Amino acid sequence: MTSTDFLEVDDLDPARLAALLHQALDWKRAPDRVPNCLDGQGVAMVFEKPSARTRTSTEMAAATLGAHPVYLRGEEVGIGTRETIEDIARTLASYCTILCARVFDHANLEAMARAVDAPVVNLLSDREHPCQALADLLTLQELLGDLDGRRVAYVGDGNNVAASLAFGAALSGLELSIASPAEYTLHDDVVERARNLGGAIETTTDPYEAVGGVDAVYTDVWTSMGQEAERGPRLAAFAGYTVDQKLMDAARPDAHFLHCLPAHRGEEVSAEVIDGPQSAVWQQAENRMHATRALLAELGGR
Repeated sequence: MTSTDFLEVDDLDPARLAALLHQALDWKRAPDRVPNCLDGQGVAMVFEKPSARTRTSTEMAAATLGAHPVYLRGEEVGIGTRETIEDIARTLASYCTILCARVFDHANLEAMARAVDAPVVNLLSDREHPCQALADLLTLQELLGDLDGRRVAYVGDGNNVAASLAFGAALSGLELSIASPAEYTLHDDVVERARNLGGAIETTTDPYEAVGGVDAVYTDVWTSMGQEAERGPRLAAFAGYTVDQKLMDAARPDAHFLHCLPAHRGEEVSAEVIDGPQSAVWQQAENRMHATRALLAELGGR
């Protein structure tokens, strides 16, 4: 990797992304091949925002490479209150080989990366969720094979998950359509950036237009962590954007359903879809660990 950090999906180029996904899939299929390449090293994990999947997948990814994961809650480090983010990063880098953080403000990740030579990994920020995108692409590759020219629809909020998916799609050859209410669409600069990466990305306000004939349909919660005060207006705005069986039927007959979780059945997705035969969400959740493990091994100098 030319970048020692993984703050955004396009810190990888297409070749390195493909190689990382190949490595993740190889180790998933043959766990006995996983190297002990981080033996005796520490992987710091700072969590301003809690998460079951991100914490567990990152801890297990580190542990299966031989590393010791060190979990720190936001109040334990006191970003901007007890210490500057730069001082926190310098302290952690004196103990740990890789620094991972799940933060409210993406600028804190950039400050960490500037302050230390140790690799910094974005476990989620307001701007992107790149490790989730790696798991998404790994899942789609398992389900569909070669991703070039395959079509995916994202229905819902144009948030950090959608942004990372857009960049990942551009780097892997996926064609992406995104359906959102006009006031919650993916930012124009994100769309332009994805297209500049070579991505075939289209936006619409019509979910049925977006999912027509696609290979997979993806959604996320309408109200993310930290947006609880907006719940009422968001529920009203996203009425008609539920991924139910009628919407899935507009996709290919063998289309798969994806969701980064947690899910709110009856809001962004119906129970019959997420718990039905087209759903690959648990495979997708498992792949968080496999994708992150390949990433940590690469950053740790395997």
